[in-house]
Amino acid sequence: MNVTRQSPEATLVSVRVGRPRTVGDGEQWVTAFVKHAVDGAVRLRSTNLEGDRQADLRVHGGVDKAVCVYSGDHYVTWRDALHRPDMGYGGFGENFTVGGQTEWDVCLGDRFRVGDAVVEVSQPRGPCVKLARRWDRPDLPKLVVASGRSGWYLRVVEEGHVQAGQSLRLLERPFPQWTIARVNAVTYGLGDTTDDDRTELASCPALAPSWRRALERRR
Repeated sequence: MNVTRQSPEATLVSVRVGRPRTVGDGEQWVTAFVKHAVDGAVRLRSTNLEGDRQADLRVHGGVDKAVCVYSGDHYVTWRDALHRPDMGYGGFGENFTVGGQTEWDVCLGDRFRVGDAVVEVSQPRGPCVKLARRWDRPDLPKLVVASGRSGWYLRVVEEGHVQAGQSLRLLERPFPQWTIARVNAVTYGLGDTTDDDRTELASCPALAPSWRRALERRR
């Protein structure tokens, strides 16, 4: 076990699931982006939460994207920046909304126990066009990248039941140098990042293979 520094106390404030459905008043589109909060315990399986599905399996879902996480701490900022007072938990299509934890606190490979499940951080969440369509802001993906407030994904190490109100207890931190914030900065060329940084990141075994391949193509 290698826990070099603890994350802030983090709480699972909302658990959300959704299935693909057709939305839109004008041009309609199929998405599972809109998710509803779950009351009580729900089983977390190797590829998703029970009751959750993805609409486009080419880019969503799978073992490295079993759970989409977003920090509830960011919503006040987004509501103000986007002038959307109605943007609340679930506004980024996440399964887990967490409190007291952000991209600057969480690292690749971090393992957390939540409920009787164990999860591991696998990659940042890459903002997609469905986020823009949900909030009618074509520039929103770019704003997310520039802000670093991307969210992140978890893979499931041990299946189990989870529910809102539980804490996320850090079990292991093998790559403290790779916060999700730094992964975003290196991936998108923000700040003083170098080719050596990208090479080092692409070799991190905790990073999802698809993200590693994308980095290697850019070198």
